[in-house]
Amino acid sequence: MAQVVITNVSKMYRMYAVPSDRLKEMASLGRRVYHRDFWALRDISFQVGRGETYGIIGPNGSGKSTLLEILTGILQPTTGRARATGRVAALLDLGAGFNPEFTGRENIFMNGEIMGLARAEVERSFPRIAEFAEIGDFIEQPMKTYSTGMWVRLAFAAAIHVDPDVLVVDEALAVGDAIFANRCVRKFGELKARGVTVVLVSHDLALVKMICDRAMLLWEGRTEAEGEPGEVVNRYNGMVLDRQRVFERGVRNAEGGMPDTPHSALRTPHLEFSFRHGDRAAEVLQVELYGAGGRPTRVVASGENVRVRVLARFAERHPNPVVGVMIRTRIGMEVYGTNTMLEQIHCGGGETLEPGDLLEVNFEFPCSLTPQEYTLTVATQQPDGSSHDWLDDVLSFQVLDTRPTAGVANLRARVTARRISDCGLRIAD
Repeated sequence: MAQVVITNVSKMYRMYAVPSDRLKEMASLGRRVYHRDFWALRDISFQVGRGETYGIIGPNGSGKSTLLEILTGILQPTTGRARATGRVAALLDLGAGFNPEFTGRENIFMNGEIMGLARAEVERSFPRIAEFAEIGDFIEQPMKTYSTGMWVRLAFAAAIHVDPDVLVVDEALAVGDAIFANRCVRKFGELKARGVTVVLVSHDLALVKMICDRAMLLWEGRTEAEGEPGEVVNRYNGMVLDRQRVFERGVRNAEGGMPDTPHSALRTPHLEFSFRHGDRAAEVLQVELYGAGGRPTRVVASGENVRVRVLARFAERHPNPVVGVMIRTRIGMEVYGTNTMLEQIHCGGGETLEPGDLLEVNFEFPCSLTPQEYTLTVATQQPDGSSHDWLDDVLSFQVLDTRPTAGVANLRARVTARRISDCGLRIAD
C-alpha cells in the first residue's frame, strides 16, 4: 500500500506587475484582470510505497520545493490531491520549527511536542539525537550561536529520531560536511530497512542514484521523466548539457571573448569552505573553475577540458611556495590531487615572492570523471607540507554525461567485439 499519493497536483500563483495591481483587481470586483497566471506545478502524479525511497531532481525553479510543501500540508494545491499516511517528519527549511533563542536541547523537546510525542519519548530519544548530531557541548547553547552545518545536523537528527512513517527532505544535506553526508547515507539505509518511506529532493545526483529506488525529473513544473534513478539522472544530464551549450554559444556571440579578471581590478569575494587552516603567510583570494568555453562554470561534461585558477597573496617573503588542488566526491573520497611541486613548477618563475605579491596558478586537465557531484579543495603550502592557507571544499561542481558509467574515473574505453570460429582452439571443461 502506498504511503504517499500525489494525484494530478497543480499549483498556480497570481503574478502582479506591482503590488497596487492586487488592490485594483479587488476593487474592480472581477471586471478587470491585472495579473497573469504562473503555474509552478502542472498535473503531477506519483505514488511511493512503504519503505521506498523516492528522489525528485530538477533545476532551480522547477517546482521541487513547492511540491514538498504541498505534500507536507504547508501549501494547498490549486487542483489535485496530496496524501501521506502516518507520522510525517519534514526537513524543508533549516529554520523551520526551531527557535534560535532556545538551546539545542530545548529545541529538540519542542520539536518532539510539535510532532505529537510525549516528553518521555523524547527523553528516550535524546541521547541518540545528540550522538548523531555530534555538536558536543553546543547542545546546551542557544541555536543562534550555531554554524549552518551544526544547525542542519541537529535538525536532521531530530527529524529522523521521532520514528516517522514518512520522511520528507529538501536538499538539507547540501550544507553538511563529508563526514556528516556519509553518516546520513548510512542512516537512509537504516530507515529503509525499518520500512520508513523517504521523499528526497536533491541536487546531488550521485546520492539520488545511490539511495533511491525510483526518481522523478521535474522541469518547468511538469514531470519530464520518472523511473529508475540512473535513467532519470541521465535524462536530466542530457537536458542540462544541451541548455549549457546554448547558453555558452550565446555568451560567446555577445561578448566575443572571455578574459580573466585582471589583477588591477581584483575583487576578493567571500569564499565558502567546510574547513580552513594555515598560518596565513599566504592567503587564497580567488578560486574558480573554467569550462571548455573559457567561462566560470559549475557544470562540466565528462571528458571536457577544464581549468582551475587559484589566486593567492603573500604576506611574507617566500622563495618557492607550493600550490595544490584536490578533487573529492560528495562523501569525501579523494579522487585526484596534485601540486606545483609534484608537477615540478617553480612558483614565481624562479624569483622570490615578496610581501604583497600576487601569485596565479592554473591547473588544466581533461575532467575524466563519472557523472556525480565533486568538491574542490585548494591550498598554499611550504615544500615540507605545512599549510599557509588550506580551504576544504571551496567549491562544488557537477559532472554530467549522457551515458552511465560506474566508479569515479571515466577512462573512455574503446570496446570491440567479434565472433570467432573454432580454429582448433581447445577449451578445458
